[in-house]
Amino acid sequence: MARKPRYEVADPAEIQVFHAVQRCVRRAFLCGDDPFTGQSFEHRRQWIRDRLEFLASVFGIDCLTYTVLSNHLHIVLRSRPDVVAAWTDEEVARRWLRLFPHRRKPDGSPEIPSKPEIDMIVNQPEVLAQRRQRLSDVSWWMRCTAENIARRANREDECTGRFWEGRYKLQNLLDEASLLACAAYVDLNPIRAAIAETPETSDYTGAKDRIDDLAEREDRTRPNTHDWERSRRRRKSGWMSPIEINEQDDPVGPCLESSGRRASSKGFLSVSMAQYLELLDWTGRQLRDGKVGVIPEHLSPILSRLGLDATGWCDVVCKFGRVFKRAAGTPESLAREAIRCGQHWLCAHENPLGLSSD
Repeated sequence: MARKPRYEVADPAEIQVFHAVQRCVRRAFLCGDDPFTGQSFEHRRQWIRDRLEFLASVFGIDCLTYTVLSNHLHIVLRSRPDVVAAWTDEEVARRWLRLFPHRRKPDGSPEIPSKPEIDMIVNQPEVLAQRRQRLSDVSWWMRCTAENIARRANREDECTGRFWEGRYKLQNLLDEASLLACAAYVDLNPIRAAIAETPETSDYTGAKDRIDDLAEREDRTRPNTHDWERSRRRRKSGWMSPIEINEQDDPVGPCLESSGRRASSKGFLSVSMAQYLELLDWTGRQLRDGKVGVIPEHLSPILSRLGLDATGWCDVVCKFGRVFKRAAGTPESLAREAIRCGQHWLCAHENPLGLSSD
């Protein structure tokens, strides 16, 4: 079945959540050790992470989590046109010129844009509107990731030509249940690929960055991480979106971020970071051991609140890529794909996983 055109899946004018996958072409190595040549490309993982952190500080897009593997990367993104709409015209121009500067420093970093350079964008309404839209467009985020890494890799390999596959994959996540399954799938990828045993040893993942920051937290006696996630003290994970969303405590509106490291301070799950990491750790152990086991009683309510069948949780995380591959964001297509993959438990209700068609 042919994939939907990109404009039918991603609309930069709407707040949407996506799972994006970018894979290297043929046997090109993004990171890791190439068994054919013995050459190590491990340093390129840091290239990817640094680039994602930079883009999070420029775009009106929240990075929810990520994983960098040997020849592909996973990113979970949430477009935030509401955040971009709150920026001034000068802010839009300044951020765009950080992406595509007119002048650069000797080390290649962008020079601070001058007033005439900013005015060139601000004084052209059509250009300004286009730039504002692109800053909440997931396709432009992926373009700015892929092009930068491809140029650096080709320069290092002393070659030219295509480095990435022609088109990255994009899945629309319609509700919190599918988002939780996707986030767990992405964070557990190194464990499923047998390159790590636990989330805390899964380098270059969103989960590892959050765990490292928790280890450096000064006051570990307080279980609440809601306010801490929104503080400026998260050295490694402060550029990603907080996990916990609290409709009562969080302000109404776009939740603009003042640190400059990310688009907003809005969370994306109705569970705390500690609960998410505990569920992730438990799930990783079951997937690694090849058995489903029994979800502890204190973790079962987390899944129940999201409308998930606890007995099938590990299956949906393990087979997320297959079940959601062609879902394209509709409950009907998700149900068909679930049946094709033998995941009948997903179709136990009229609306599997509580997905919304809005």
